[in-house]
Amino acid sequence: METLVNTLNGFIWSDALIFLCLGAGLFYSILTRFAQVRHFKEMWRLLFNSNESDKGISSFQALAVSLSGRVGVGNIAGVAAAIGFGGPGAVFWMWVVASLGASTAYAESTLGQIYKVNDNGQYRGGPAYYFERCLGWKWLGVLFAISAIIACGIFLPGIQANAVGNAVTQVFGEGQMVSSSFGEVGSTKLIALAIILIVLAFIIFGGIKRIAHFTQFVVPFMALGYIVMAMIIIFLNLDKVPGVFGLIFTDAFTAQAGFGAAIGWGVKRGIYSNEAGQGTGPHAAAAAEVEHPAQQGLVQAFSVYVDTLFICTATALMILITQQYNVQGSLEAGQFIVQNVAAGTEIGSPAFTQLALQSVFGGVGPVFVGFALFFFAFTTILAYYYIAETNVAYLRRALKLDIPLVIVKLVIMFMVAYGTVNTAGYIWDLGDVGVGLMAWINIVGILVIFFVSKPTMKALRDYEEQQKAGGPITFDPVKLGIKNATFWEERLAKQKSE
Repeated sequence: METLVNTLNGFIWSDALIFLCLGAGLFYSILTRFAQVRHFKEMWRLLFNSNESDKGISSFQALAVSLSGRVGVGNIAGVAAAIGFGGPGAVFWMWVVASLGASTAYAESTLGQIYKVNDNGQYRGGPAYYFERCLGWKWLGVLFAISAIIACGIFLPGIQANAVGNAVTQVFGEGQMVSSSFGEVGSTKLIALAIILIVLAFIIFGGIKRIAHFTQFVVPFMALGYIVMAMIIIFLNLDKVPGVFGLIFTDAFTAQAGFGAAIGWGVKRGIYSNEAGQGTGPHAAAAAEVEHPAQQGLVQAFSVYVDTLFICTATALMILITQQYNVQGSLEAGQFIVQNVAAGTEIGSPAFTQLALQSVFGGVGPVFVGFALFFFAFTTILAYYYIAETNVAYLRRALKLDIPLVIVKLVIMFMVAYGTVNTAGYIWDLGDVGVGLMAWINIVGILVIFFVSKPTMKALRDYEEQQKAGGPITFDPVKLGIKNATFWEERLAKQKSE
């Protein structure tokens, strides 16, 4: 099985996907005249839009739900893996992916809003919906929906749960070993798993409203706390900061682990972390109650900044300043280009981050990472569930299938259990397959959409013109030549009749 997964990853994560991700980000950045930079102030203003309704959630809640998917293990273990396999220069390429990816996030999330539907009193949307309604390609919508269900319902939850189990073990030890079908498992992991499953079941059986209300409080709290810890380490080591940034920039082009490794791992972990172009963000974006689709597109672009430029950078600086990392030189265990910590330290785990905090805060550091990982990973699992649920709803609607959502809930809970007790490397490989499949389908799809009808550009120009005019913000898809945006057509007709 592992051989098959590695073979799939070799095809999916070829150089073609890496250049496609970077190229799509650059393409939309140029076409929008770098809207992710020009509209930074507007992004901040829109964050506090409180237009929650009985059918949709507010812009901030949608941001929190999407951030709960973006801010996860990738910000802690993923950054450590990028440095461990690609060297410090991989951090630079994560920044590049984020800077360009913010424009991709704008495009895909605006599409999610334009082509969303009212499904039994709840707003739903995403790539499957806009592929069918904009391009008329139901087959592509079905293909993406199936890929998203497999990725977010089966592959990806295990990564988050695995990192929690490893972090808890690092803090509290293995505990008493218990025999299971997966081999010997420490009692500490089993206790952590039981807590996750109980709380997860309570929230996911409550739907998007319960998920949104939970994440809007937890996500800002956990992100701020994590950044504060990083700032303390940076402040205590100000003299080392210029050297660390110099190392990142020089290693990005004369990489210790090889130029290709730096780009490959930086882009792969960047996409996994901020999810720009992956097609996950539009699901939460579509659920938001806004006046204009471009508004939520800009909010989602901001979420990429929060994820990579703030939180991932915080992790990278902690690891590099304290020098608690290794750079692996080959796939053989113990072969390192740089070795600062024990050879047995698992690169794909949160260990580098825990060691960095421990070197400054002592025993409190690993405990903090354990708690941070618990909340980061748990909220990400919630986001994955919502994405899987939305795509099941699409298949039920598009193919007239009666798929019980309880099956999705039970499968995710099983995969959380499976991921917790398995090894990190294999689980990461499974996640890479899921991320790569969605990224391929979504990025190719949104590029085709641009050349067919340019709805995202029309929406952005319309929003900017209405802002300059200073009047009330509305969205008329028919006037803009955007077809099949039936939700907005019906909404505008209702507003005119009132």
